[in-house]
Amino acid sequence: MKTFDELSAKICSCEEVLSQKIDGSNGKRAILLCGGTGCISSNSLGIKDKFQQLIDEKNMGDKVTVNIVGCFGFCSQGPFVKIFPEDTLYRLVHMEDVEEIFEKDIMGGEVVERLLYVDPATQERVRKQEDINFYKKQKRIALHGCGVINPENIEEAMGKGAFVGLKRALSMTQQEVIDEMLASGLRGRGGGGFPAGRKWSFAYASKADQKYVVCNGDEGDPGAFMDRSILEGNPFAVIEGMMIAGYAIGATEGYFYVRAEYPIAVNRLRNAIKQMNEMGILGENIMGSGFSFQAHIRLGAGAFVCGEETALLNSIEGKRGMPRPRPPFPAVKGLWDKPTIVNNVETLACVPYILREGAATFAACGTEKSKGTKVFALGGKVNNVGLVEVPMGTTLRELIYDIGGGIPNGKAFKAIQTGGPSGGCLTAEHLDEPIDFDNLVAKGSMMGSGGAIVMDEDNCMVDVAKFYMEFICDESCGKCSPCRIGTKRMLEILTRITEGKGTMQDLEELEELGSAVRTNSLCALGQTAANPIISTLNNFRDEYLAHIVDKKCPAKICKKLMRYTIVQDKCFGCGMCAKACPAEAIEKTDYIAPGKKLPALQIDPAKCVKCGACMERCKFKAIEKQ
Repeated sequence: MKTFDELSAKICSCEEVLSQKIDGSNGKRAILLCGGTGCISSNSLGIKDKFQQLIDEKNMGDKVTVNIVGCFGFCSQGPFVKIFPEDTLYRLVHMEDVEEIFEKDIMGGEVVERLLYVDPATQERVRKQEDINFYKKQKRIALHGCGVINPENIEEAMGKGAFVGLKRALSMTQQEVIDEMLASGLRGRGGGGFPAGRKWSFAYASKADQKYVVCNGDEGDPGAFMDRSILEGNPFAVIEGMMIAGYAIGATEGYFYVRAEYPIAVNRLRNAIKQMNEMGILGENIMGSGFSFQAHIRLGAGAFVCGEETALLNSIEGKRGMPRPRPPFPAVKGLWDKPTIVNNVETLACVPYILREGAATFAACGTEKSKGTKVFALGGKVNNVGLVEVPMGTTLRELIYDIGGGIPNGKAFKAIQTGGPSGGCLTAEHLDEPIDFDNLVAKGSMMGSGGAIVMDEDNCMVDVAKFYMEFICDESCGKCSPCRIGTKRMLEILTRITEGKGTMQDLEELEELGSAVRTNSLCALGQTAANPIISTLNNFRDEYLAHIVDKKCPAKICKKLMRYTIVQDKCFGCGMCAKACPAEAIEKTDYIAPGKKLPALQIDPAKCVKCGACMERCKFKAIEKQ
């Protein structure tokens, strides 16, 4: 396309085609399958091929289409199959279900009831996605188009509004675009929460012969998959956001830094760039506007520290991924010493919406200081694991119970870790707190990139702190001694405590070390490294005291503090536990319980390795963990 008029005509045409596909006015049924990593790992591509095989066998290509789309979000219920125009959603679909769906629904118009979602409260089957509680309180802005469009088809993306925002931006001055971003109130979704418009304005004001836009897709938080899902579900939106940013600051090149562990996201991103170049939306003198822009991809090698923007820039340049001292900030001296803005995937995905719908529409959603929505990877001890996008200001209770469906097996909620490995653990007393950047920090946690791990009564909070500190120690780049040495010392103390060797002095040392690491570390990784320890000390000090004073783990998680015992009055003396014991720690006693024929057994604590094999093997539930 060479002109804006051609682009507008193409968008209108694509919108009509997509609308006809959804409402069935084209005379066809449309089968959509989730093409996110989770569902692909559960064979959604094989399911798609099976549907296509049946369509071909029955010569129904003029009546039925089948396509892969982006993540539906409700990961614990995938793989998903959605059928338009009826908007029927089937979940937990397997290969053996395909023929039944095709015969009954596609050919017979009969809903396959057993594959519909069952509401756990009412036990009623729910046919439409919008009627499922998991989706009712969500609002998709960053995830716009995910679960609807084929992420490998630029025309479907255009049918969902792609490049409308870019077209508007190119009709404005650079300052007008920046002003629109400032008015939107969009804050960086990578964790820091810095206003995106202000970052852009700094780069715009910097004078240079070349500027760059960098998309941070180095998502390394344990359990996080927000950015991956956006790139997999609608890569065109992220590229469009990068282009708008490039126009605003005067950049002609952009770099996507994406983890090599995300092959589906990388391939779809690469395909999107290729299609946009072929259509003339990327490249030289885009649609006669005078604006030129090209996007490139660089793969990260899995170093968590490269999520820090200056370490990321070093990695792109081929240097070791270590943070740089600041100032100067990247907006002044960034990639190859040129002015650079670094925004994460979710931030850039919001930009087209702001330019398309207007800053006021975006700002109308959220709280006073945190506008728009936030994407969370909701995981851990929660019934509805998945990808969630909610307005800022949504409470933790709504996130965990209304959307997440509460805690499995009737267990009690204990904590939620927000902000990834350097976030904090919030408790039941925080459930009614609204989620926004400033409020989470005030409560001892942080927004981070959007990981949200739920824990129940069976979690040991000392062990949780130790887990995150192990991760941080492994991922520290080692450049500055406060982070390199301080995190190691904190991990050593936590290890002693979980092994029953801790002292009260250890708690004071943890707090002192945490303060020193936070104050003196070079980058945000070290500055926030102590958050899991400090938040668990503040909220769960009683568990630390139990480990230190009583030499017990209340959650019965820490192996060195556990003890397996046989309740001799329940023991039949069958010996199955002894056969399962790898340490030969189980022996006979002289005691025969009332009503039993064989001597009861006992466990030698000195030999026991606390593997739990005996407890698993005992069918009489005579073995207890203490």
